Amino acid sequence: MSQAGERTGARAAFRHWRGRRPFWGGLLLTLAGAEILLTMKASLKVVLHVGMQGLAGYLLPALMVLCGLLLLCSPGQRLFYSLTGLLLSLGTWATSNLGGFLLGLLLGCAGSCLAFGWLPDQEPRRSRRRRRREARAAAAH
Repeated sequence: MSQAGERTGARAAFRHWRGRRPFWGGLLLTLAGAEILLTMKASLKVVLHVGMQGLAGYLLPALMVLCGLLLLCSPGQRLFYSLTGLLLSLGTWATSNLGGFLLGLLLGCAGSCLAFGWLPDQEPRRSRRRRRREARAAAAH
């Protein structure tokens, strides 16, 4: 098998894996938690010291990362993880530099909402090119 065939097979396997779980929601929630954790480590000239700077400032974004990874690994529990991720994201407003300077807060809320709205039994989307090809084939017959 050629290199291109192997890449296509791996890409197809990844697309199949990604289609069976709330991938984008989990990814956004994980990235939001990581971004908030990174802003907690920023230099003192950049960091706004708002809210509790203790354990909660590090615990909430760490739990956001955990919820995002669990969304990717265990999609059957997506409702619990997405609601927990949303509450944790909103909690970072007061505990972690205004939710990672609003970027982490918004990413976390968007990722949680995407994961909450994901439907496991939904038919995979077809590309516009494939729909046109099928319409032409149906019109030809």
